[in-house]
Amino acid sequence: MHIPDGFLSNPVMVATNAAALVTAGFAVKKASEDLDERKIPLMGVTTAFVFAAQMLNFPIVGGTSGHVLGGLLAALLLGPNAGMVVMTVVLIVQALLFNDGGILALGANIFNMAFIGSWCCYWVYRWLAKISRNETVAVAVSAWLSVFLGAIACALELALSGTAPLVVVVAAMASIHAVIGIGEALVTVAAFAFLKRTKPELVRG
Repeated sequence: MHIPDGFLSNPVMVATNAAALVTAGFAVKKASEDLDERKIPLMGVTTAFVFAAQMLNFPIVGGTSGHVLGGLLAALLLGPNAGMVVMTVVLIVQALLFNDGGILALGANIFNMAFIGSWCCYWVYRWLAKISRNETVAVAVSAWLSVFLGAIACALELALSGTAPLVVVVAAMASIHAVIGIGEALVTVAAFAFLKRTKPELVRG
């Protein structure tokens, strides 16, 4: 899902970088107001966990592979704003040190995976937990959506840039990431349940 440099048109690149700057700036401001001293070490540990989790790939059909995103889990532990900050830091480090996602495309990757995958899907989780009264279902569906919706946003950005036809890129990204999202849901539900059982004070959900 990480978009490399050279795949986005200048208008799309400018728009996504601006959107990422605004949303990440808002998240940093709100997170600095919300976090107390006890949560700061947890924020560091969560960043390290998400970074490590994204380095572990699992095979998908056709020779493709996927990895855990971790955006919703970060938001469940820290709240949506700090969760987005964690994801943004991870994406910046990946782009700068590991060439995983382009520097100029960083705004698009932050928007897709940190804003949509973490911040937005946290509020989807809250809404689903309220209407379904089943927290496990809410976590699973929101975790799946964090991958799927981020992939759809990525596909739309590529299509708007003229990199690939809309129908082709949306179908390809949707089909692969629908499967990857299942892995994301399983990992997030398992981690969330474990933490609620052993360290319930850490969970913001």
